[in-house]
Amino acid sequence: MAAHPDATTARTPIGKVLGIALALVGVVAVIVLAFAWPSVTAEPKDLPVAIAGPAEAISAAEQAVDQQAPGAIAFVEVDDREAAVEAIETREVYGAIVLGQAPEVLTSSASSLPVSQLLTGVAASLEEGVNAQAAAAAEAAGAPVAPPHIEVPATDVVPLAESDPRGTGLTAALFPLVLGGMLGGIAISLAIIGAMRRVIAVVVYSAVGGLLLAGILQGWFGALQGDYWLNAAGIALALAAIAAPITGFVALMGRAGIALGPVIMLLIANPISAAAIPKEFILAPWGEVGQWFPPGAAATLMRELSYFPAADTTFPWLVLTAWAAGGILLSIFGHFRTAGGAEPDAEAAALDGDQALDTERPVDTKARVVT
Repeated sequence: MAAHPDATTARTPIGKVLGIALALVGVVAVIVLAFAWPSVTAEPKDLPVAIAGPAEAISAAEQAVDQQAPGAIAFVEVDDREAAVEAIETREVYGAIVLGQAPEVLTSSASSLPVSQLLTGVAASLEEGVNAQAAAAAEAAGAPVAPPHIEVPATDVVPLAESDPRGTGLTAALFPLVLGGMLGGIAISLAIIGAMRRVIAVVVYSAVGGLLLAGILQGWFGALQGDYWLNAAGIALALAAIAAPITGFVALMGRAGIALGPVIMLLIANPISAAAIPKEFILAPWGEVGQWFPPGAAATLMRELSYFPAADTTFPWLVLTAWAAGGILLSIFGHFRTAGGAEPDAEAAALDGDQALDTERPVDTKARVVT
């Protein structure tokens, strides 16, 4: 006589064990690559910087800067210093070089601290070059006295706030914003049954979360500047743009849709969001691509709402709105698709209940006899 082995004590086949282990190693490698690649490959390329002054001086300055940092800066000619300041304040450029009788380099640490430091170095090089040219001209003219030293100051047109002088608070706040949107979408998908009820939960979660997080980041930490209500609205829309697609995928696919949220938002969109570095530092075209996803749009929007009220914020608002609306539409579509029948999650719950009942039924303790 022999008894059938209990299925609950059967061991996982060694082939499956090895396959799972190797698959997990692959997942970890992808995660490390996704987060490390943008930083490792970060290099300034075609940073828009305004330049104003006489044509000959502009040509000489462009050549000098290109020798110092090849391909790093793409110059945009403007009429004068006033136009250069306007271009910085509207975020058309990261800084400016003003040439002429009073040369000056304009920076914007609020736009990008790394670019501001780069332009400060350009100011030092430009000062050295201008004085060398002046000395050479004086010597050629036979002047008995060396010309006076010409200073090229670096002026921070839009500086970071005193409460966040390095910009670390603003940068650090964006990852928890992405994580909060994901966790909200996942938790709502797991805890609430019903596509339309999830939509309501996402709206409430995003609205209250926007008010609370804006209060913490602006009123407590000083990481955000500008108008509190605009910041709260931006954060709320960012949360909805991340959470709503997750609940929308779940409405269409069941709980398997939860996995799409971390893949899209965390592994794909977040590394190319340009939250910590300018999008021009990321290998083209991924810096621009990142602005079409919620993390990148949210990072741009929160920076511009805090420091650049004159900038056109239409694009990030539209991107976040499109993702939030798209997620809600997916939920509505999933609701009507399952109308007249059980929701995917309800069916899964019912199936789990049936299995639970099966385990509670009396078990025949008599072992089957094999002849």
